[in-house]
Formats: sequence, C-alpha cells, structure tokens
Amino acid sequence: MSPITLHYAVQVDGQDMFTTSDALFPWWSITKSVLAAAVLRLVDQGRVDLDQRYGDKPYSFRQLLQHTAGLCTYGGAAYHDAVASHQPVWPVEELLRRVQSERLIFEPGQGWAYSNVGYLFVRQFIEQQMNLDLNAALSELVFQPMGLQRTRIAITPADMDDAYWGNSSDYDPRWVYHGLLIGPASDAVRFLDILLSDTFLSERCRTELLNEYALAENVEGRPWTRTGYGLGLMIGEMGEAGGVCGHTGGGNVSASALYRFHDIAGAPIVAVFGDGTDGAATEWEAVRLALRARGTK
Repeated sequence: MSPITLHYAVQVDGQDMFTTSDALFPWWSITKSVLAAAVLRLVDQGRVDLDQRYGDKPYSFRQLLQHTAGLCTYGGAAYHDAVASHQPVWPVEELLRRVQSERLIFEPGQGWAYSNVGYLFVRQFIEQQMNLDLNAALSELVFQPMGLQRTRIAITPADMDDAYWGNSSDYDPRWVYHGLLIGPASDAVRFLDILLSDTFLSERCRTELLNEYALAENVEGRPWTRTGYGLGLMIGEMGEAGGVCGHTGGGNVSASALYRFHDIAGAPIVAVFGDGTDGAATEWEAVRLALRARGTK
C-alpha cells in the first residue's frame, strides 16, 4: 500500500527545482550514506585506510561500509516487540549479545548481507576518532563543510516530535543503533549532490564510493532492474530511468528514498519521504519525479 502522503525535493543540474515542504523528516537508512561520507573524509585526512581492519576483527572498513563483512543484522520478533511495547532501549552490549555479533555468516569479502550491526560499528569508530558524539562528529565532518545546518541526529523521542508526522507512537530513535538523522528533503538532495561532486572527496575516495558490488538483476515490486551496493550507496538501474545511486530507508511510521538519476538529462536528484512503511512507494515516486524533471532547467 502506498503512503498516504508524500513529500519531496528535486534538483536538476545542481539547481533546486521544487520542494513540497521544508519540514524535518526521518532519513532512516539514508543515514548510512552520511556515515560512509564521514569515513571517507577520515580516509582523505589520512586517519584510516579502507582496507584497514576494524580493531582486532577479521573485516575491514570497506567491508563494513559495503555490507561484505559477514555480519548479521538486528530485528526479528523480540526487537520489534520491544519497540512496539515501549521497552527501554537495549544497551549496545545487550543488542550485540542477542544477535551474536561475533558469529559471522560468511567469511569477510566472500558474500553480501545487509547489516545494521556493521554500521553501528562504523558509528562507534567515527565517534572514537573524532572524540565527539555522532551528532557533533557528522556536523564537523559532513554537514558544516556542505553548508547544511538543519539536519541532525535524533536522540530522544522529543526529537521525533519535531518531524513532519510527529511521534504518535512515542518511538525512541535510539532503537536505530547506527543513528537516525532527521532533516528537510532539501538537505538530503543537497547532501547527495555535494557528496558526488568533485569538491567534497578526493578522486580516489569518489571512485571507492561508487565501486559497485553487484547484486540482483531486479527486485520484485520495486523499480530496480539491476542492483548493487557501493560504500553506503545503493547503486544500479531503475528501468526507464536508467542508472541511479543513493539509498532507501524505512522505519516505524515512514519511508524515504534519495537518488541521483545520472542517465537522465540534468542528472536529477530526488528525495522522497512518505508516511507508512513502504519503501518501494518512495522509490517509485522518485522515478516518477526524475522522469518528470527530465530536461527541465
């Protein structure tokens, strides 16, 4: 079922074309793209190497960012029941114990499995390197250099109250262990535009960012006709819209999609946020808007 309401921002040729709302929206897993951007900034600063191992673990930062580390993810009945019944957020140590984070599901680099746990480790590394909490670290590494001032990490249920749809379920954003950004659609579009430009990252890191691990040829019920994953970016093709890169997200009450359509004239970048949990609906809307924006300036 499609979300009841959709809000979006569209940019073509680096120029903002239209935005339906300047309200804040939960970015959900688009946050992973921002975390990857922060790590790549640290790579450019010489503070970490992508192929360096994460502490004493058998997987590298590249593998964490690309979901090839062999780590599991979290979720399942116990997790969702705890969220729905408003239990206190589990301490990180309890989450890792519950998901048996030390048990790899394949040898690092020998497969692909989407892992929120991997991005929790990415978050912890960023905070340790910067000696700052995640909000301050992302501000210094990503948002300040990009000139983005409104997007931030949601820390308490009160922060979720500030989002467009409010927080009728009293959701605690700390259940998103790698961090949950809230921000306007215009910031999301601007973030992806600058991330993919030649001014934010070195040429080497931009190449690594878009180095695709190929996945399925198509995804049933979604616009993807070819899928892959770079470093914090979903990469592939969406039918008539052609090549894309960005990320989709979803949480307890809303969904998100942020993509650049580089095969369409003007390389439109589209951010879509919808109530409901159907990430496919936000992806389809992003495709529709990109095709609509084709050739406009």
